[in-house]
Amino acid sequence: MIAPKNYYKRNLPHWHPAGKSIFLTWRLYGSLPQSVINWLRIARQRLRKSELSSEARLVEFKKLFGKVDSLLDRATSGPVWLKNAEIASLIQAAILERYAYLYTLWAYVVMANHVHIFLKPKGEATLERITKLLKGFTAREANFLLGRTGQKFWQDESFDHWSRDRDEFIRIVKYIENNPVKAGLVNNTEDWPWSSAAERRRRGWKRFKALT
Repeated sequence: MIAPKNYYKRNLPHWHPAGKSIFLTWRLYGSLPQSVINWLRIARQRLRKSELSSEARLVEFKKLFGKVDSLLDRATSGPVWLKNAEIASLIQAAILERYAYLYTLWAYVVMANHVHIFLKPKGEATLERITKLLKGFTAREANFLLGRTGQKFWQDESFDHWSRDRDEFIRIVKYIENNPVKAGLVNNTEDWPWSSAAERRRRGWKRFKALT
């Protein structure tokens, strides 16, 4: 069987219908304790084998993601290299500038140990290529700054979910930009410098529109 063009697989299968916007999350290598990783693996396996409808299963997967994201927000385990302003700015620049020709960028935020991005691939660009370029470049540059060349920086596996409709699109943007507020880092979304909310304010935009 030949896999569809927008399908790829690492530890999890990923399928992205052409022309859809995708919510993508990466986290630092070692940012979750092994006990949480084991729990998450078992929970995913149970969901895949469950008799739930595809819609109900998707809801449960989202709940799992929310629990893991809350753990990452607390940043009580593992590295927090993205708290380094130089590294956070490096990642932000790569998202906004270096690879911007590959996608339409709707929203993003750089947290202490993970990154959320919401984008729509352009032309023949695939999410696999976009992810490989962004993670590869930022890992090399950040490791150089940290003096740990050649070591793992990002976790291999990423979370991704494509936006089903306009309401979900809006929810995803709000979820991403509210992340620093939810984590107790700032009171207003625009006050977190490494985010699309702050970037729109820097550009003087009053209305929502694509950043690339």
